[in-house]
Amino acid sequence: MHLRFVRFSSLRARGCLLLLCLLLLVGCTGIPKGVEPVQGLDAERYLGTWYSIARLDHSFERRLTDVTAHYALREDGTVSVLNRGYHPDREVWREAQGVARFIDSPTVGRLKVSFFGPFYGAYNIIALDKDHYQYAMVTGPTRSYLWILARSPELDPNVVRRLVTLARELDYDVDGLIYVTHTQGDDA
Repeated sequence: MHLRFVRFSSLRARGCLLLLCLLLLVGCTGIPKGVEPVQGLDAERYLGTWYSIARLDHSFERRLTDVTAHYALREDGTVSVLNRGYHPDREVWREAQGVARFIDSPTVGRLKVSFFGPFYGAYNIIALDKDHYQYAMVTGPTRSYLWILARSPELDPNVVRRLVTLARELDYDVDGLIYVTHTQGDDA
């Protein structure tokens, strides 16, 4: 009887651990409360290169300049991701390759991105120039992640102000935004 109780507890513990892991993984692909992804996304038009104009601080882009993200459709319907940035102190380029999948449909700006096997993070497009696809604003699973992106290294200051105002209205810490410099050129 005692052995069955121990075995049951062991199975129960494993089940609880598995459930906790699943909840954590789901939480990593969520969207902050009160924030909505864009609807009517044209995934084909979103593909290509985006320049980071401003972002909140996080370790994987810390001290990088000339940050870009390139998205390309793969044969299996997923999206290849190549993030790239220059580390001026070390004079080296850093790259991260990953894969993105749409969470709902390709017309909704909710994706999950993985750079490490089965572990995914949220990529939520929350603002987009739907006419020309020249700028976008993206968040992660929490308000600690925010990027303002553009198709060129510079974005009209009026557009930046509008996006920052929207981010402030959505309770993002816009005072913590880091404005990314682009000095290496496209050929680097």
